[in-house]
Amino acid sequence: MAARTIKVPDIGEGIAEVELVEWLVKTGDAVAEDQPLAVVMTDKASVEIPSPLAGTVVALAGEAGQMLAVGAELIRIEPAGGAGPARVDVTAAGVEPAAGATATARRAGTSRPAGAELGPAAETGTAIRDAAPEAPVIVDKPLASPSVRRHARDRGIDLRQVPGSGPGGRVRHEDLERFAARAIAPAPGAAARADAPAPARAPAGPRYAERHDELAVPVIGLRRRIAEKMQQAKRHIPHFSYVEEVDVTELEALRAQLNAKHGAERGRLTLLPFLLRAIVLAVRAYPQVNARYDDEVNVVTRYGAVHAGIATQTGAGLMVPVLRHAEALDLWAAAAEIARLAQAARSGKALRDELSGSTITVTSLGALGGIASTPVINHPEVAIVGVNRIVERPVILGGAVVARRMMNLSSSFDHRVVDGMHGAEFVQALRGYLECPATMFIE
Repeated sequence: MAARTIKVPDIGEGIAEVELVEWLVKTGDAVAEDQPLAVVMTDKASVEIPSPLAGTVVALAGEAGQMLAVGAELIRIEPAGGAGPARVDVTAAGVEPAAGATATARRAGTSRPAGAELGPAAETGTAIRDAAPEAPVIVDKPLASPSVRRHARDRGIDLRQVPGSGPGGRVRHEDLERFAARAIAPAPGAAARADAPAPARAPAGPRYAERHDELAVPVIGLRRRIAEKMQQAKRHIPHFSYVEEVDVTELEALRAQLNAKHGAERGRLTLLPFLLRAIVLAVRAYPQVNARYDDEVNVVTRYGAVHAGIATQTGAGLMVPVLRHAEALDLWAAAAEIARLAQAARSGKALRDELSGSTITVTSLGALGGIASTPVINHPEVAIVGVNRIVERPVILGGAVVARRMMNLSSSFDHRVVDGMHGAEFVQALRGYLECPATMFIE
């Protein structure tokens, strides 16, 4: 029976290659039709590649972290029952977004893209590891989604020891929690031999066990994309950062009043919608900070629209969904869109269009905001505004010591296209709007 060769499908969006993030099967496994075979990543989209047929895995191509070209051989499967074709048959598999993926690989209205049929396996140039019983390619793995596997790796849990409650013994997040909750402490070491010599003197204090364990964590998937993006930004952009203190007492009073009056029907406001309103107004005077710099052709494009990137921490890493046309949104519309984008990013449902095209980025560490930070610019943009935490502290005002709510703005700029003076003036403009919030609503 001849094996059929499954190739890396054309996922669309002009993608030429993908990163192999994780194998979900091993050589010798029996697979069902539509059963996920592997997880691949393109840009920021994790995608599961399903099997187009039932059969037995004969060979795998590549290892986690390896880049595979579209059309390269991915896996060989011997069909279940009946004689196979006389020669290797090339099959393109449809793909669906992975469970817990960092982003969807589909645009709205697009369903199950499938790759076109490709040439013989020898044309791809990708080596295939044939099955060898004495040297299996991948150790036995239980059924689990990519997000569960990441959760287990983060917790240091061996999935093979976790009883699964899902279909076919599939391990779920709640299975990991139950396993961790009833984990038993390691057995105590063997008692000391009776004839062993006594130590010269007893230790002066409590004695703790030494640790010699090490964990090598491959940088793959979204974490690899983040690393490449940060390295690109720092390599290409000469950053300069500027930190300014802002008195947000009046702004916080206004926010509290609006939430008390309109929060129930319109939703609660955070600081970010007010900051975005201040940015929209400030870039009118300093358009050079709401821009993207193509340093390959030395062209700076300034934008009238403010497409604000909102740096968002997710379980898989940092993502930057984009709030489009912030200049056209009122406070509540901006707040609702920020909340929607953050939820989509954290749940892995953000569309590709929602993760690209920003013209200036805002980043906030919330309660962990610290005193100051030096945020990294979201390449190819030229500016990023960072929010530090709000603290109440004594301030001399009109000759008297009074309690005020203070916050630092930590901003970074691309010194190639934004002069230091202009960067500082832009931040001072933000400060003026935030300290006197009524001015943000006077055109």
